[in-house]
Amino acid sequence: MEGVMDLQKLLVLSQVPGVGTTRLRALMTHFKSPAAVFEASARELIKVPGIEEKTARSILHFKDGVRFANEQLKRLQKMGGAIITFWDNAYPENLKRIYDPPPYLYTFGSFADSDKYSIAIVGTRTPSNYGKLLAEKFTAELGALGLTIVSGLARGIDTIAHSSALRKGARTTAVIGSGIDVIYPPENKTLAETIKHNGVIVSEFEMGAKPDAEHFPQRNRIISGLSLGTLVIETDVDGGAMLTARWALDQNREVFAIPGPLTEKRSAGCNLLIKRGEAKLVQSVDDILEELSTKLRPLLCDKQPHELKPLPHLTLFEKKIYDILYETPSHIDMIAEQSKLTTADALVNLLSLEFKGLVKQLPGKMFVKL
Repeated sequence: MEGVMDLQKLLVLSQVPGVGTTRLRALMTHFKSPAAVFEASARELIKVPGIEEKTARSILHFKDGVRFANEQLKRLQKMGGAIITFWDNAYPENLKRIYDPPPYLYTFGSFADSDKYSIAIVGTRTPSNYGKLLAEKFTAELGALGLTIVSGLARGIDTIAHSSALRKGARTTAVIGSGIDVIYPPENKTLAETIKHNGVIVSEFEMGAKPDAEHFPQRNRIISGLSLGTLVIETDVDGGAMLTARWALDQNREVFAIPGPLTEKRSAGCNLLIKRGEAKLVQSVDDILEELSTKLRPLLCDKQPHELKPLPHLTLFEKKIYDILYETPSHIDMIAEQSKLTTADALVNLLSLEFKGLVKQLPGKMFVKL
């Protein structure tokens, strides 16, 4: 019951004017529970980075949100869904390491440990026969290797990717731009129901949210954030898949693109990504595996011996931070949370690790193990 009450208070807190995803994460990192946030004084609230006096007053005087939270939980329970928060063990590690991870996700189905080996497959809603064939081929081959296929449940390439993964017995994750109880397009309702048995439907939008156009760019950052890399199969230069590729690049994830005819608009975006050097030209699954070989090594059982240089001497706190870092970027909020250090202390030790050549700082307060 206490967990339900905490979840209810978290949803209430999310509705406070001025408390967006970044401030919500900061408040929870500082106070450890939404109940503690509401019990805090104004003086205690403004000690949290990003919380100014106006937002503190909004939190102190906020009286709405309980009806919203109760209705959300009721609708979620009715359909058999769940909410996973940033602070839960079930929250995907790949997504935790992006610059602006959602504080919580609405889910239908369940994540699995193997989902850390995910690749996104995205593209146009109106693929050519060439695009359809390649989407099926790459999905089937990647799925057969044990990779989870991530896409957006849209018409076209997305639908083919999810369907092909399921036919191969692979796991698949669908990230949607509406509430998990509002499947769009409607013809994919049966597909969504099937996905929940061997994957998960994911959204950061509340129950009942419509598939508004402004939701999809935001949703695309989750598609790329869940994945080690993004494969683009047919898209025009202004297609939604180009936004997913852009998010992947910003998150320091790999981008792959399949080239197409110069006269085909549906391939113009892929060709442009390759031309700019933003995406690796892909002709076979081996091109993807080669680029991701280090990250996929445990999955692919690559047991080739490799020499490891001995680590320099590390202090207790440096070792604690070094042990929780990955070869993919982690945000300072997650590092501080997992190391149980303050943000300031975590930054000091990260700087020391950087001087020792073990860590690199990236834009957006992201850090990566070297």
